[in-house]
Amino acid sequence: MAGLPIRQIAYFVADVRAAATRHHALFGSGPYYVADNIPLALCLYRGEPAELDHSSAYGQWGDVMIEFVQQNNPGPSAFRDMYPEGSGREGIHHVALFVDDVDASIASYAAQGLVCALRAQTGTGLVFAMIDTVATHGHMVELYSPTLSLTGFYAMIADAAREGVGDALIRPIRFD
Repeated sequence: MAGLPIRQIAYFVADVRAAATRHHALFGSGPYYVADNIPLALCLYRGEPAELDHSSAYGQWGDVMIEFVQQNNPGPSAFRDMYPEGSGREGIHHVALFVDDVDASIASYAAQGLVCALRAQTGTGLVFAMIDTVATHGHMVELYSPTLSLTGFYAMIADAAREGVGDALIRPIRFD
């Protein structure tokens, strides 16, 4: 994993729209594309089947994508590992990296004693994972393979930032 650039910095928050609005006001980031209740075809939390209902806001801040994520359902998750339910705490949760093979990378991290906290697949087939690097880095590491749809999404977010916010800081988007 050495030498891989950070593609995204993600924050766990109570309200993705409010967090995006605050970040824009402070740093000029955005616009933000908000996906509510992102559907997952598969979700494994620490190797066991789990439910995860989450919403995310995606925007650009300079050269890096910013994500604000909120968990909508109760229960354990990679997010709740760092920010327990009811704690009211928010903060950085993970950085995202592009890897050639998510499962091979999970195995590589496991060989170093680092556990996969989440392995999930979207309805469109995109696989992603979160490696628990909290003890060593203070946050998790998210892994994606740079598929054409994913890199296209990243490019769309960056292009929107170059065009400016205009009159719509918060813009809806769906992942079906």
